[in-house]
Amino acid sequence: MKHTAIFIMVLLIALSCSTVPITGRRQVNLIPESQLTAMSLTEYKSFLSTHTLSNDATNRAMVKNVGAKIQAAVTTYMKNEKLSDRIAGYAWEFNLVEDPAVNAWCMPGGKVVVYTGLLPVTQTETALAVVMGHEIAHAIARHGNERMSQQMELQLAGAALDVALATKTAETKAIFSQAFGIGGQLGILAFSRNQETEADKLGLVFMAMAGYDPNQAIPFWERMSKMSNGSAPPVLLSTHPSDAQRIKDLNAWMPTAMKYYKKP
Repeated sequence: MKHTAIFIMVLLIALSCSTVPITGRRQVNLIPESQLTAMSLTEYKSFLSTHTLSNDATNRAMVKNVGAKIQAAVTTYMKNEKLSDRIAGYAWEFNLVEDPAVNAWCMPGGKVVVYTGLLPVTQTETALAVVMGHEIAHAIARHGNERMSQQMELQLAGAALDVALATKTAETKAIFSQAFGIGGQLGILAFSRNQETEADKLGLVFMAMAGYDPNQAIPFWERMSKMSNGSAPPVLLSTHPSDAQRIKDLNAWMPTAMKYYKKP
């Protein structure tokens, strides 16, 4: 029985391999994306029920405008590359909430939230596109699914995945919370540094596709770096690569991103 369970798990992993768009990295996503999107919607509604939307009409409009441009660019790219199934079922939404944290996130299914505490650091619409492109990249690259799948492999080893998802609701919810950092600070995506670097790269491309100059990512992350000197880093930097390494990686990836840039 034990050997059969192991065989099933190995087979599931083999059948669940996919490729991240643009970077070409291979990954394992064991969880049906439709189920993960449904779980995300529940958590998203819960979040909005306990947070206040910003009453600043100008900034709200800016967040929605940036989101809509990146959404359109990503949708067009996926269609052209015959990858539309990767965002099937997405119901995009872009909200600005009153919260002093320097943070933003995007859940599977396209639910994006920006915190008002981020805006004094972004300062411009283009810099906001840096962050929103990065967060949307996490969802497009299915980093949440990948993170949950890694934890599923560890915590639910020996059980067929479909059975585990159907019968171990408490465990599954706990894994979802761990994968997305839901708990003390809802919405903090507890991704690995490799995933963060990949989101940086994809984010540059997505903002470029949407007509935002990716070169503006460098001064933004330099401003973020200054915020962490001598104090706890902002939430947005909590699991990211070192500042110097991030900027080095961004500069190395810039020529690729610029290939997608079309001035508005």
